[in-house]
Amino acid sequence: MQDELQQVGRTYVIWKNRRLSYFAGCDYFRIASHPAILRAVREGLAKYGLNVAASRLTTGNHVLYTRLEAALADFFGAPAAVLAGNGYATNLIAAQALDEGASHVFIDARAHASLRDAARFFPRPVVEFKHRDAGDLGRRLRGKRRPVVLTDGVFSHNGEIAPLREYLKVLPPGGIILLDDAHSAGILGARGRGTPEHAGVSRRRIVQTVTLSKAFGVYGGAILCEQALRERILAVSRMFAGNTPLPLPLANGALASIGLLRSDDKFRTRLAHNVEYVKSALRGTEMAAAETPAPIIAVIPRNARETKLLRKRLLSNGIFPSFIRYPGGPETGYFRFVISSEHSRLQLDKLLESLHGH
Repeated sequence: MQDELQQVGRTYVIWKNRRLSYFAGCDYFRIASHPAILRAVREGLAKYGLNVAASRLTTGNHVLYTRLEAALADFFGAPAAVLAGNGYATNLIAAQALDEGASHVFIDARAHASLRDAARFFPRPVVEFKHRDAGDLGRRLRGKRRPVVLTDGVFSHNGEIAPLREYLKVLPPGGIILLDDAHSAGILGARGRGTPEHAGVSRRRIVQTVTLSKAFGVYGGAILCEQALRERILAVSRMFAGNTPLPLPLANGALASIGLLRSDDKFRTRLAHNVEYVKSALRGTEMAAAETPAPIIAVIPRNARETKLLRKRLLSNGIFPSFIRYPGGPETGYFRFVISSEHSRLQLDKLLESLHGH
């Protein structure tokens, strides 16, 4: 378990009685504390109460959920949306609805843990393909009629992006990509629609799962899909049927968040500028980050001594040392830094000073 942190302001934490710049977490626009979102949550609590205390398939299908699903489908340009209690559950719910029609299942070697858990719902062997390798995937897909391919959109450990366009070229007409787009939704693409928009591809053979707890700053998750898959989810997913849905104040906050990001692209603009500023300064160095617009930078120390030195340097520059161990990442742990739209130039320069010095 990591040390306890208290987030203050938009880009700082209190840690061991010190106020430190915070380059961690996944609140990429830092709108979890935005006044409009907090106001919507308070209003939702006062107007609707906390909890429907029932499945949506029995007596818990509140009008807020219907409105939120419609807003999500509109934001992402999808035919339909299914709201889930959290982002992790979206892949499991989707898999329960996709299992019957799948002839074969393939998963990226570095896929997120939620996709690996979702893969267990398929009653057939799950085959790994090489990380982000469309050629390897294409060879494995030959002769397969209705495969399901599981991959992240943006890989959370280092900000790499799946080559969706290349995957779709080798995917058979009856195939489906189950795309965990938690770290791309709201960020990538001209309208923040995620990896498909960034890649410039049709979403016709893509089932996109997203979370509301990262770029949208609230909580919950959603599956963006065709209407037919939405209906199948409602009919067969035990996880969806047996789950008490999102607390109503958070649903109201999510509606406000979608409206905020849809009406104002300044968050994505500032984020893109900050990401380019940092990544361009690291090009050509040992600290060079993945050449993508994703706001994630991974630094993997070679040994315990390097870990200690970088940790010390970060603290001397007033930065929380975000060293983590996470499923799918290096076993010995690594530093994961996240650039937000709200970090100041001074904070970015202090991070660069720490990394260049290291």
